Amino acid sequence: MKKMYIIWTVMLVASLLLAGCGAATPAETEAPATTEAAPATEAMTEAPTEASTEAPTEAATGDDLLSTILARGTLIGFTDPAYPPQSALKDDPQRTEGTKCAADQKTLGELEGIDIDVTAAIAEALGVEPCFVTPDWGMLVAGGWSDRWDISVGSVTITPERAEVLDFAQPYKSIPAVVYVHTDNTTYTAPADLSGKKIGVCSGCTYESYLSQTLVIPGVETEFVITDAEIAGYDTDTTALQDLTLGDGIRLDAVITSQTTGEQFMKDGGQIKQLGEPIYYEFDAPAFDRSSSLDTTSLIAEVNEIIQGMHADGTLQELSTQWFGVDLTSAAAEFDVAVLEK
Repeated sequence: MKKMYIIWTVMLVASLLLAGCGAATPAETEAPATTEAAPATEAMTEAPTEASTEAPTEAATGDDLLSTILARGTLIGFTDPAYPPQSALKDDPQRTEGTKCAADQKTLGELEGIDIDVTAAIAEALGVEPCFVTPDWGMLVAGGWSDRWDISVGSVTITPERAEVLDFAQPYKSIPAVVYVHTDNTTYTAPADLSGKKIGVCSGCTYESYLSQTLVIPGVETEFVITDAEIAGYDTDTTALQDLTLGDGIRLDAVITSQTTGEQFMKDGGQIKQLGEPIYYEFDAPAFDRSSSLDTTSLIAEVNEIIQGMHADGTLQELSTQWFGVDLTSAAAEFDVAVLEK
C-alpha cells in the first residue's frame, strides 16, 4: 500500500511538472512570435516608403513634362556646339562627376557658351541637372522631337513658321543679323549691293528666309534690302564663313549670320568683315516641341517665369556682356510672348 502511494505520488508530481512545462510552452512560443513579427513590422515600414517614393512619382509624372523632368532629375536640352560663343565644346572638356546624364548626353563640364549657361540656370531653378544632346539643327526646327529632348535654349529665333511646330517662352536675347564679306573685298559697300550675288547661310535658318523674302518676325517690320540672291545653304554658319575665307567670290560673295557668330569668327582669325549695318534683329527664345507626347504647359509657364526673373535681376545682361561684350537682352525682355498665343 505504501509502495502504491509512493508510485501514485511520483506520478502526480510528474504530471504537475509536465503541466508546468506545458504552461511554459506558450511563453516560449511568444518570444519567437515577437521575433518573427519584427520583419513584418519592417515590411510594413518599407511598404509605405516604397509607395511614397514610387506612387507619387508615377502620379506626378503622368503625362506632364515638367513633372517627368523633376522625377528624372535632369533637364535634357538641345544645343549645337558649332556656334561659339552661343555654344561650343570646351578646350578641355571634363564630364561632370557623378552625373545623371545618359552616356550619349553631354554634361555641363563639357560645354560652354551663353546658351549653355542659360540652360544650366533654368535647370538649377528647377532643381535638376542640365544634360545636352546635339542632333542636326534641321531636326530641331522641324519639330517632332519624339521626346528625345525637353527644351532647346539654342538661339532659336521666333518665326510664325516655327511657331507652327514649336512653342516659345520669353526670349532671352535679341541678336542682329549681319552681312559679312571677305576682308579683301572692295566691291560692296552696303548689303543692298549683294542683290543677285551668291550668299551663304545655314539651311533652315532665318537668314535663308530673309533672302527668299519670306521672313516674318512677330513684332518686327522687316525690310528686304537684298533681292534675287543666289542662296547657298550650309549645315552651319561657320562652315559658310570658312568658305568665304577662301577668297572674295571664289565660292561665296557674302555670308549672313548673327553678329555674335561673325565677331567670334573674326576673333578666331577668320578673314571676314562686317558689311554695313545689321539687316534685321531676331528674338532668340527657349523652344518646346508642340508634338510632345507629354503636356508642356506647366514647363513653359515655369521657364517663362525663370527667364523673366533673369531679365529682372540682371543675370541675362551679365551673361550677354560676359559672352558678347555687349548687352543683347534689353529688347528681348520687352518682347510680348502673348503675340504667339493661338
